[in-house]
Amino acid sequence: CPASSAAPLAFTMLQLTRVYRGNSMFRGNASLNGQLSHLLDQDNVTQVLPLEPPDAWARRRNEVISYLKNFRQLVQLFNKERPTDFTQHLCCHLGCRLFPNGTAQSFYEVTLNRTAFLSFHVPNATWEQRWHGELPVAAFAQAQLMKYPITTQDLQYFLNTTCVSILQARSARTGKVSGRSRTPLVLGLILGSLALLGMALGIFLCTGGSF
Repeated sequence: CPASSAAPLAFTMLQLTRVYRGNSMFRGNASLNGQLSHLLDQDNVTQVLPLEPPDAWARRRNEVISYLKNFRQLVQLFNKERPTDFTQHLCCHLGCRLFPNGTAQSFYEVTLNRTAFLSFHVPNATWEQRWHGELPVAAFAQAQLMKYPITTQDLQYFLNTTCVSILQARSARTGKVSGRSRTPLVLGLILGSLALLGMALGIFLCTGGSF
């Protein structure tokens, strides 16, 4: 439902990945102020709202498909080394909110098997563990994500600047965001930045870990 005038504007993204016996299944979506803007269903990525011109969206779509292909191949590789019969559920929820007073808030949360796993602290561009207790894969994923700018500084810029600028444009009623802006709408950078997390999950599957 569209947000009321008193509520903050919101741009949110959701990626769901199910891994079972080496097979990866993807679902996801994005919404701008309560209106569906993108859909992800397996390898089919759709831009519902015309937030990017056709040529820019075609490039973005190819980036997403390439990422999903690499993720799937990585999981298959590890499954050959260490077959597993249990199912893993990885969920990534991220986005930003713009409040009526002009302040903004961004977030990025990751759950593994429906339990809080990692979160991204946007002001400091740092990944934090959310798992209660010791879990080697959580520490490994956190350490790996902290090594690369695309998962820290670039992600911070996307959440703090690009994401918020989309809402500011909507708030100012300026129409759709210009295709010339630094607006990787929406899944390209986000899914790409999760490649390392996918690798961490793959290594976890390889070790045969369970809960």
